Amino acid sequence: MPLAASVLAQRRTIPIGLELYSVRNELTRDLLGTVAAVGKMGYQVVEFYAPYLDWTPAIAKDVRKVLDDNGLKCHSTHNNDPSFTPDGLKKAIELNQIIGSQSLIRASAPRTSTVDGWKQLATQLSDVSAQLKPLGLATGYHNHQTEWNAVEGQRPMDVIAANTPNEVTLQFDVGTCVEVGADPIAWIKAHPGRIRSVHCTDWGAGAGRGYAVAFGEGDCPWKPIFETAEAVGGVQYYLIEQEQSAPGMALQMAQKCLDNYKKLRA
Repeated sequence: MPLAASVLAQRRTIPIGLELYSVRNELTRDLLGTVAAVGKMGYQVVEFYAPYLDWTPAIAKDVRKVLDDNGLKCHSTHNNDPSFTPDGLKKAIELNQIIGSQSLIRASAPRTSTVDGWKQLATQLSDVSAQLKPLGLATGYHNHQTEWNAVEGQRPMDVIAANTPNEVTLQFDVGTCVEVGADPIAWIKAHPGRIRSVHCTDWGAGAGRGYAVAFGEGDCPWKPIFETAEAVGGVQYYLIEQEQSAPGMALQMAQKCLDNYKKLRA
């Protein structure tokens, strides 16, 4: 197979998903209908964010049916502190297993201003990883802006990466990295095989832009990011995240972002 054809074939094997925080208000009003609408747009994957932990198993089973009926997979969930308490982890495992999710990604960190504090978080992630592994599940960490700013001369993301096993995914939120001036390509190259999922959050400098820009219309260098994530990072799926949309327009923005993604990947 020619190289160009091989690259295109690889692209087609990596599914594109939506981080459902993008449609959070719609999800609150109509959980099942919103999930179905996302599937009908052509998304292949979804990631549920922290409030999913309030579900009952019965709700999770209803969600799984909607996922299956609309050709959607849920590979991971976005989790905050409650999911990593003993009782919370037990419930999170049950719900993730029902909906088919294989990874509980931590999306926030306790407030800390020391390297030791970040090392303690890495220890917790490592411990949770060891608990999940026999169940065929995994964990990971999702960066925001904070993790790129040095603490006692070290970036928290570097501390987390260095003090967790390879099984702990470094879920890469691109927009927050670009916003603070960190190098997204260098980050991926430095951690081969650990960038298993990427939050395709775009960001643009200038008044009225920021996180209001649609995917593909900001300052993030998407083409080299995709190339590096696929050649080095070990990416298994992408998740578009649109944090800011005009009132009542989140679903339309999610569709626009998907359309832009398809154009960029053509």
